[in-house]
Amino acid sequence: MQAKVMLKSKVKLLCDALGVLADRPLTFMEVCGTHTVAIYRSGLRSLLPNNVSLVSGPGCPVCVTDQGEVDAAIRLAGRRNLIFATYGDMLRVPGTRGSLQNLRAGGADVRVVRSCDEALKLALENPTKEVVFLGVGFETTAPSTAAVLLEAADRKIENFSILCFHKLVPPALQLLAGSKELKVDGFILPGHVSVILGVAPYQFLPRDFNIACAIAGFESVDIMEGIVELARQVRYKDFKVSLLYARAVKPEGNLLAQKIIRNVFDEVDARWRGLGEIKKSGLRLKPEFSRFDAAKKFDLRIEEVPLLPGCKCGDVLMGKITPLECPLFGKRCNPDDPVGPCMVSSEGSCAACYKYSYKVM
Repeated sequence: MQAKVMLKSKVKLLCDALGVLADRPLTFMEVCGTHTVAIYRSGLRSLLPNNVSLVSGPGCPVCVTDQGEVDAAIRLAGRRNLIFATYGDMLRVPGTRGSLQNLRAGGADVRVVRSCDEALKLALENPTKEVVFLGVGFETTAPSTAAVLLEAADRKIENFSILCFHKLVPPALQLLAGSKELKVDGFILPGHVSVILGVAPYQFLPRDFNIACAIAGFESVDIMEGIVELARQVRYKDFKVSLLYARAVKPEGNLLAQKIIRNVFDEVDARWRGLGEIKKSGLRLKPEFSRFDAAKKFDLRIEEVPLLPGCKCGDVLMGKITPLECPLFGKRCNPDDPVGPCMVSSEGSCAACYKYSYKVM
C-alpha cells in the first residue's frame, strides 16, 4: 500500500514538472507496441496537460506488415504438403481474401508457434513436409530467427525455410522525423528494441532533426519520466538520446545479437503498412542462406497491394489520426471482427484503445 502511495506521489510530481516545462504545444510519439498498451491501460493521457499530445507510431510489428506481405503469406500457407508456422497475432490479420485463420479452418496446415525454434522442431518431426516460418518483428525477434537459421544450416535441414518480413526501426523513425505532414517534437524510443540496438542508432534524430529522444521503461512512472525528459529537452533545446531504462538497456546494446543479425541478414528496402517503401528498413537472408528463403524456394512474389477499403490503419500508424478518428472503429471494426491489423494485434493501437477505454483520449 505504501509503495502504491509513493508511486502515485511520484507520478503527481512528474505531472507537475511537465506542466512547468511544457511552455508551448508539444507532440510526442511512442514507437513501441508495449508502450502503446501501457499508456492506454494506465490512462496516462488523462494526466497530461492540455498542451501535451501523445500519439502512437509504427511500434507494432504485426500492424506494419505490408498488405502485400500478408497476402503472400496466405497464398503460400495454402500449398499442399506444407506446414506454415506463425506467431498467434498474425493468424487473424485480414488479407485481401481471408486470413491465415480462415485458411486453417478450410483445412490448411497453419500452426501457431511461440518461437522460430518451435518451427524448426516441426521440420524435424515432419521430414516429408516443407515447414515455413513466418518471420515478422523488429530487431527484438530477428536475432532468434537468425540463430535458428544457423542451426538449420549446421544440421543440414532441407525442409525448413523462412518467409522473412523482419523490419528495422531506425529507418522508419527517419521517415517520420522528416515528414512534413507529421510534426513530432520527441520520440519515446522502444525499450525492447533498444535492448538490442543500444543508443547509437538513434543519434541522428537529435543531431539532424532537433528531435528530443528518450529510451524509457514500461511502467507508468517510467513513461512519465520519459515524457518529462522530452519536454525538458525541447524547453532548453538540449536535444539528445536520454537513456532512462538503464536497468535493461546498455548504451552499446546487445553486441552478440547485433553480430548475428549482420551475419545472417542483409538490409533491403521494404514496404511498411501506411508508410510505404522505406530504404534499408527490411531484412533479407544473405545469399549463402538463400536455400532457406521461402520466397525464393517457392517462387513467391510479394506484390504491391492497396490497403483494405475503409481501413485507416496506415494513418493510425503514422500518428496522423487516433483510433477514434477512424470511421470504422468500434462499428465495422472491432476485436471480434477486425478490418485491419491495428485491431488484431495485442500491441495494436486500435485494439489497446478498444480494450482499455478510449474515454481518456
